[in-house]
Parts: sequence; C-alpha cells; structure tokens
Amino acid sequence: MAGYLDRIGAGKVLLDRGPLSFDWTPPLLVGRERELESLASMFMGIGNENVSGRAVVVGHVGTGKTVLTRRFGEDVVREMDGIRKIVLSHVNCRNHPSTSQVLQQIALSLDSRHPERGFSSGEIIQSIRRNIRSRGLHMILVLDEVDVLVRRDSSDLIYKLLRIDEGQGNHGSVSLILVSQDPSLMGMLEPAIISRLGESNVLRLEPYDSDGLVGISKQRYEASCKPGSVGEEVLEKIGRFASETGDARLAIELLEAAVRRAEMDGRGEVNVGDVMPSTLRTASVEPSQVDSLGTHQKLILLGICRRLRKVEEISSGDARKLYELVCEEFSIKTRSYTTFWKHLKSLETEGLLEARSTNTSVGRGRTTYITMSNTSPATIGSRIEKEFMNR
Repeated sequence: MAGYLDRIGAGKVLLDRGPLSFDWTPPLLVGRERELESLASMFMGIGNENVSGRAVVVGHVGTGKTVLTRRFGEDVVREMDGIRKIVLSHVNCRNHPSTSQVLQQIALSLDSRHPERGFSSGEIIQSIRRNIRSRGLHMILVLDEVDVLVRRDSSDLIYKLLRIDEGQGNHGSVSLILVSQDPSLMGMLEPAIISRLGESNVLRLEPYDSDGLVGISKQRYEASCKPGSVGEEVLEKIGRFASETGDARLAIELLEAAVRRAEMDGRGEVNVGDVMPSTLRTASVEPSQVDSLGTHQKLILLGICRRLRKVEEISSGDARKLYELVCEEFSIKTRSYTTFWKHLKSLETEGLLEARSTNTSVGRGRTTYITMSNTSPATIGSRIEKEFMNR
C-alpha cells in the first residue's frame, strides 16, 4: 500500500468519526433543555388518539434546529411505544425542493417499496393517508428548510397536509413541524395556514453561547475520541472561536480539524495549537493590521504572542513582565504600568486580543487573562519580531 495511506485508520485520537458529523443525533442535547420542553408543550396530549401537534422552529445556521427536531421526534416515538404507534418522517426540502419530491419522501418513509413515478401529488397524498389509516399510525412529519419549498412551490402542500384528515371521519393522522433558518417564514404563509399552525407554536432558537459550544464540543469529543486525548483548554478555545457566531457547526468543524491535525502528526493528544481560526466561517485578524500600531503596542503584543505560542492564555501580570523583557531585548525604555494598561485595552478594542476577568484564588481581587482566538500568535509575533530585528 502507498506510504501516504499508512495513517488512515491509525486511530491515535479518533475512534469513531460519526459523532463529528452534522448528521449525528446525540442521545442528549446540550444547551437546549428549555427548547425541548417548549416543543413538548406544543405536543401535549399526543398520546391520545385524534390529537396532533403543530410547531414552527426558526433559527440561524448552527443553532441546532435539525438535531433538536430529530431528537424530539425520536424521543416521542420511544416514549409513546405501547401507547400510540408513531412514525417519524424527516424531509429536507433543500434536497427535495418540489411538492412531488417531498410527497415521495413521505411515502417512502411509510413504504420503502412505494413507486417513484407514475402518480400525481393528489394520488400520493391519498396513498399516504391510506397507509397511515390502515396501519393505525400517527406520523410526526418534519419539513426541514421548508422555506425552500414555499419559495418554489408556494405553501399549498403545507395547507393540504394540515387538512389531510378532512372528510375522512377521523383526526390526528399527522403532526407537523416546520423548520427554517429564515426568520420571516411565517410571513410567507397564507393566513389560513398560520391559523392552523397557531402563532403561539413558533419556537425561535437563539445562537449558542460559549458554554454551550464548549459543552457540544466536549460531547462530540467524548463520543468520537479516546479518553484524555482532548483537554479542557482545547475545548474552551473551540468555544471562544465559535462563540462569535454562536454556530455549533463551526465548533464541530474546529474540533474535527484539530483532531485531524493531531492524527496527521502521529500524536495521541490534541494540542491547543491544533485549534486554528476558520478562514471560511469566521473573520480572522489580518497580520497587516499590526503595522499601524505604535511601538509599545507592538512590543506588548510581541511578548504576549511569544508566550501564547505555547499556552492558551496568560495573566495581565505575566504580559507586563513579558513586555519588560522585550523592551530590554531591543534596548527600549518601558512605559509606566498605567500606559501599559491603556495599550493593552486598545489592543483588545482592535480585536487583536481578548481579555476576561476572574476572581483571584487569594484575597478579594480580580485577575485579567489574555488570549488570542481570532488569529495566530505565531504569525503576528513573527511579523512584529521581523520589523524590530530590521531596525
């Protein structure tokens, strides 16, 4: 076998790639407990015959809409086992953007042998209705990215699905969950559809905060990697990178990329330096931004960059000592602590540094910790160092 393929399957860190996929549904959701409770309240009484639920889930990319509805649907099916026969059908309308394609996917979820061609939309709806009634089923239907379908084929299919039981002498055949990243989804729907859905049944997902993103990264790591191969500092850095957008997908991407770098180097542990800014998903600082800084701002930043090549964060006290060492190295007189602190704050304002304050372990004071999560300390430090070496 070719030598470059030797590392495939080496598994020094990674045991199972599945949990690093966006399609993986975790057994428990991190940071969405309240949202699951809200969704459950919209399906109150679902265990009773002739009762159905309605929900609209809206949120930006990476807020967990798909995984939330999958987890909820699977949990309901399991919870109602022996009480009501429920099946879950999840259709992505971006992958199947037409009315006929959506209906075909619904029919296939009930009967994998359903013919792919030769039936009108009305005939497929009748087939779906017969299949549900003859088997005594209740379907929870999730139409993901439903705005794509509405823009292409209007909301006529949604209206028909909401009225699927009319004239049939029974009710509660289908529960419907609409999912969209477009906050104006409800405005695209006809008043009759909004009335049937219920305006109070709209669940809006907010972006994840840093703690939620760290929790998601930890859950994915524990499910996919060897124990102890990814430390807390790595997970916290991933959380900080992704917290700018609140996008869980970015956090998962960063974790997967960091694991891959460790595997490529033949290491059994992911280092903090393996977590790098995403050039596609986040706005990182351009190295040229430091060129316009003042002399002492550059010297402060150089000292910090040198240390952050090896550690995740440093205290402001250590930053001051590093600044003094850099000044001594280039024979430049240091500025006062007050001026140093002003420069530190200006670097934070420029987006070159991030600072957080925490209570000290001794006494009543607070300590400020400094990190750089949207650019590479090595790149910035080398640029400044080269300038001073050439003076």
